[in-house]
Amino acid sequence: MTSDDERFLLRAIEVAAASRAHGNHPFGAIIVSADGTELAAAENTVVTDRDPTGHAETNVVRRAAALVDSAELASATLYTSTEPCAMCSGAIYWAGIGAVVFALSETELLAMTGTDPENPTMSLPCRSVFDHGQRAVTVRGPMPLAGAQAVHEGFWGGRPADVVVH
Repeated sequence: MTSDDERFLLRAIEVAAASRAHGNHPFGAIIVSADGTELAAAENTVVTDRDPTGHAETNVVRRAAALVDSAELASATLYTSTEPCAMCSGAIYWAGIGAVVFALSETELLAMTGTDPENPTMSLPCRSVFDHGQRAVTVRGPMPLAGAQAVHEGFWGGRPADVVVH
């Protein structure tokens, strides 16, 4: 993990904490240009917007795509507090974003959320989704940051799940 990776992941975790404080699920994401400028940040808005697609990553993709052209997105990096789900991975792929860096893995999230119906985790790593595309998306993660787990602590009420990794 580079110092920039750590700084931007901590920013994504900060956005996740704000999401939780605003009554949403504790997920946050930012998109950073090749020169290190934050282009957009977004919280999860599933609860407050009553939109099951309002994940932090889909929200930040929409914001960034409205601000910059496809060439800038191709050289950008999406930093996220937690590994993108299959839906978000698809949005990242279709937006043409070149790289993803995440802190908490989907497997670690599933161990924390268990059977909570608010997070019916699909055990499908983002790398698997990207590997089925026609262009490469660079993925770095999981990156061990205590804050990535801490933002979820006490939030999810489900029983621990048997973690199945495909």
